[in-house]
Amino acid sequence: MSPSPLCKRRGMVEKINENKKSLMIKNYFKIALRNMWKHKTFTFINITGMAVAFGAALLLTLTAFFELSFDTFHQNKNDVYQLYIEQHHANSVDEGSTMPIPMTPALKAEFPDVVHITRYGDFGGSALRYGDKIFNDDVRCVDADFFKMFTFPIVNGSTINPLADKNDIVLSATVAKNIFGNQNPIGKLIELKVDNGWKSMNVTAVAADAPKNSSFDFGLLCRFEQFPGYDQNINEWNSQSHNVFLQLPTGEKQAVFEQKLKTFVQKHYDASIKQLIHDGAKPDNNGQVLSLHLIPLTDIHFSAISSQSRAISKFYPYLVLLISLFIMFIACTNFINLSLGRAFTRAKEIGVRKVIGATKTQLIVQFCSESFVICGISLILGVIAACIFLPQYKLAFNQQVSLNILASPAIISYILGGFVLISLLAGGYPAWLMSVGKTAQTVKGKVGAGQSSSLRNSLMVVQFALSSLLIICTAITWQQLNYMRTKPLGYNKSEVVSIPIGSNIDPEKALTQMRSKLSSYPQVVSVTGTDMNLGKGLDNSSSTSIMSFNYKGRTVSTNWLRVDYDYVKTLGLQVVNGRDLSRSFGADSTMVLINQKMAEELGEKNPIGDLLPTDGAKLQVAGIVKDFNFKSLHHEIAPLTMVIRTGWPINYILVRVKSGNLASSMALINKVWKDTNPHTEVGASFLDENTERQYNKETDLSKIFVTGAIISIVISCMGLFAIVILIITQRTKEIGIRKVLGASVNNILFLISKDFLKLVLISICIASPIAWYAMDKWLQGFEYRIQIQWWVFVITGTIALIIAFVTISFQSIKAAVLNPVKSLRSE
Repeated sequence: MSPSPLCKRRGMVEKINENKKSLMIKNYFKIALRNMWKHKTFTFINITGMAVAFGAALLLTLTAFFELSFDTFHQNKNDVYQLYIEQHHANSVDEGSTMPIPMTPALKAEFPDVVHITRYGDFGGSALRYGDKIFNDDVRCVDADFFKMFTFPIVNGSTINPLADKNDIVLSATVAKNIFGNQNPIGKLIELKVDNGWKSMNVTAVAADAPKNSSFDFGLLCRFEQFPGYDQNINEWNSQSHNVFLQLPTGEKQAVFEQKLKTFVQKHYDASIKQLIHDGAKPDNNGQVLSLHLIPLTDIHFSAISSQSRAISKFYPYLVLLISLFIMFIACTNFINLSLGRAFTRAKEIGVRKVIGATKTQLIVQFCSESFVICGISLILGVIAACIFLPQYKLAFNQQVSLNILASPAIISYILGGFVLISLLAGGYPAWLMSVGKTAQTVKGKVGAGQSSSLRNSLMVVQFALSSLLIICTAITWQQLNYMRTKPLGYNKSEVVSIPIGSNIDPEKALTQMRSKLSSYPQVVSVTGTDMNLGKGLDNSSSTSIMSFNYKGRTVSTNWLRVDYDYVKTLGLQVVNGRDLSRSFGADSTMVLINQKMAEELGEKNPIGDLLPTDGAKLQVAGIVKDFNFKSLHHEIAPLTMVIRTGWPINYILVRVKSGNLASSMALINKVWKDTNPHTEVGASFLDENTERQYNKETDLSKIFVTGAIISIVISCMGLFAIVILIITQRTKEIGIRKVLGASVNNILFLISKDFLKLVLISICIASPIAWYAMDKWLQGFEYRIQIQWWVFVITGTIALIIAFVTISFQSIKAAVLNPVKSLRSE
């Protein structure tokens, strides 16, 4: 049956309407492209500013989302926690995540509802042997539940229980490739160096490499029974050495389980609780002086308590995200201001459109289509720029980000949301403002710009306030970094070389050989050894050891440092009382050096000769050294005890050289060390380089501030330049009349620039207190910090005013020297 004529007619009408819509949309974009081409300067400023902003914001957003994504890939992330202990003293609170070895078996026995639990201990960089080849890699000791709790996929071998036996070992994919090449490693035996001997281990599985956003990194995983000192400390509750992670039943609240832990603490820490109370400990809000708590897995990366974390404040990624928003806002402000300015210069065009029947919706769509075209081009160019500059960005800012994060729904939503919002604001608001005006006035090109000027001025104030804020933050961050770099630390850091020993050579033997070989070189002053580095060496390792003991009826806590002879001489420390540890007094293994803070902690006027009952042995105080910063400047100088104990391993060799040719001295030390330890993989470094590495986070933050400030200022000035052009274009006749009446170039320059400079001054006044408050809070994270000076704000304000004035002057002078006859004729 053929369709009726009425149906045919309806179909034709629908088809015509569809064609009209298609033609209309096509027309919108043709007009948009024509306008962009007609006003090339404004198009260039808009696209360049937006493209730079999109590219910079994208890179910063990748950084922020990368930091926030740590450990979120684990399937059980919502149920896994790290355990930490909190101890209250009379005047302080100690929080630490290292636990005693018997803790995990006791928890497993007394809390059967805990789904899984594992210890995680750092075996350290250990030597591995397969055949006649020796390898070095990071070995971690865990319990059998590890792979049930954490999502590290097994790519080869046993997937059910790869660490069933205490001699089983799991390799990462990279380590398996390095050792076995293309061979199948499953079932092969490799030897692990344990206590100066070799122990055979059975390879049961190969796990995928830990992703970059993981708080756990490992080359090999073995059972916790292989952990150094396991047998000696299997029942010791006072020796903390590793982290503990547990998985709670789905739905169980963190606070509920922490309440359950109270009875566990009272049972196993009764003696410690009594001692803390005896020492005057102040209980917490729950009446406890010692308690166990949990850190959610996804918070570990940002935790200052967890030794598993990188101690990055959660403020850092949100700050980076905020800076990206600042940059986008500044670019968006330019776009909106220029769109408003251009809308009022197109008043006649809009008036004619309204006369011939254009609706408010059509005008808004027209303007929005132009905004979408400009934003679309800018976004494409910004993404291309981000891809091109990503390698340089990673290198400059020490980032591990990759473009794979772009596949994240959160980032896609963030980018697309920003794109649509900016396009609608920049196009929709000017169109709406013009569409509500009277048609008769619009056709004549007479549209009141008061509302537009108010919005433009407000946006410019916020724009320059954000730029000033970033400049001030940059200046204060740089001052603090410079202060940390130049502050005397109490030891010689510029002439002392630190050498990580590693595990493929006996430490005592290595120290003896280095002493012997280097003694013949005149540029070498002294050689010593220690178990802990100062700063962060090329092995990227830093550690601390704290010991508590009962001294005359009260608990005394001290940082513990294993040193060797000539430690004081090598570091240039100052003995203020007593004597140094010396071979001339025979074996000084029962003598210790303490710092001034430790002497205060003991509460003795002259503790020389006093006995310290530590670790079952009584050690006598031989001397007191002047306090020095053995930790970063984030921390106050703490009590320190230095001891020569042959049973404790030396991890680093320190070599002091003369101040002559430091580069040749370093080359000599590297050569001698390579001869001593041919299998070494990590080189030597000066202590001043080590201390610099402690502040990598602050350095990266400073670079981000600098980059953000530069980009913000450049984009702001581009927008200011374009606005000045628009204002001068609108006031061409006025400038010509003023010149005819005798106005000088300076008068014209002052006329145009005064209002803009007033806005910049207001923005500085707004930014200064905000910057002071934010940076004062940031500086609280340092025990040793600068005082924020008033002149920082004055200099920043002066710089902002100069930059703005130069930007305005360029076009203003050009307009001021123009022949007034031409100016008047143009009207």
